[in-house]
Amino acid sequence: MSIQSKKRKKITIHDIKNRKSKDPIVMITAYDALFAKLFDEGVDIILVGDSLNMSFNAQKDTLSINLDQMIYHTKAVCNGAKSSLIVLDMPFGSYTTKKQALKNATKVYKECEADAIKIEGGCERAHIIKTLTSNSIAVMGHIGLMPQFVRSDGGYKVRGKDETDIKKLIQDAKAIEEAGAFCIVVEGVKAEATKAITNSVSIPTIGIGAGRDVDGQVLVWSDMFGFFEEFKPKFVKQYLNGSKLIKDALDQYIHEVKSKKFPNDEYIY
Repeated sequence: MSIQSKKRKKITIHDIKNRKSKDPIVMITAYDALFAKLFDEGVDIILVGDSLNMSFNAQKDTLSINLDQMIYHTKAVCNGAKSSLIVLDMPFGSYTTKKQALKNATKVYKECEADAIKIEGGCERAHIIKTLTSNSIAVMGHIGLMPQFVRSDGGYKVRGKDETDIKKLIQDAKAIEEAGAFCIVVEGVKAEATKAITNSVSIPTIGIGAGRDVDGQVLVWSDMFGFFEEFKPKFVKQYLNGSKLIKDALDQYIHEVKSKKFPNDEYIY
């Protein structure tokens, strides 16, 4: 099925909540207006992910990006995407207390047109999510493997490998739901654990490396289109070999410039 070519109505938080156990939610990352406009023709949610610190800024993890950078990229995405739900990934260190989180989330809403923000953490962050949702800030939760915890966790570790951890993840999901989040990203979790998590809450779950038993899927655009070459996670399916296509086209351009084949008469005024 091709992506939609006609204009769509703006997707809302309520639209996403109502997709629980129904039509799967399609989510992708974007960091600029150009790609956001392309993705906006078909996806439901565009996440301005702090993953841009790795794929866009060439950093080794997501931790060093700041809120002003996230707002800058979200403004660009909002300029390109008019119908998808836009979510800003709150960066590391921007929501350590209720007061700080509310101040920074309010700054997001005032300075860009993001529809919601995303916060990593389960039970230990539920009180922060509650403060935000109580003050008209829409929140997407994030549990399981959490990139902002990579240093304290000692690396990227798959979750839900035993009953104890599965119970903890279910508790996290329920706490996030009770705090008022409208959906939850479940990352790097064993498939059987993801199914239990999804069945435990009445809000949608969106998986990344978490199997099929979710209400939607999300991937980082540069991973799925083959532009990020440093490594490829097991859960990433590459739908395009983007880096090869670009390099082949660039080689052709270089050759034509050096051989004076470009520009020919077709491209001269």
